[in-house]
Amino acid sequence: MINKIVMSMAMLRLASGTIEIIAALLMLRFNQVEKAIMVNSGLALVGPLVLITTTTIGLVGIADKLSPSKFLWIAAGVCCLFIGIIKK
Repeated sequence: MINKIVMSMAMLRLASGTIEIIAALLMLRFNQVEKAIMVNSGLALVGPLVLITTTTIGLVGIADKLSPSKFLWIAAGVCCLFIGIIKK
């Protein structure tokens, strides 16, 4: 039996991957750099949202097993990820 939390996380990742493949196919279909950039820009929103959502679901799934200090370390790590990927 597959854990519901793991199933939710996996389904989100499968949906994200499907969106990525569809975006690549759209880029090929449009065959224009300008439109490919527009499609790619839309993907810039999907990735972080999937990361936040899957991380949140995972943390909810293990909430009873972690101490508050561990949650702070995880939150700090996620913040570092976002600081590292923010484009300026």
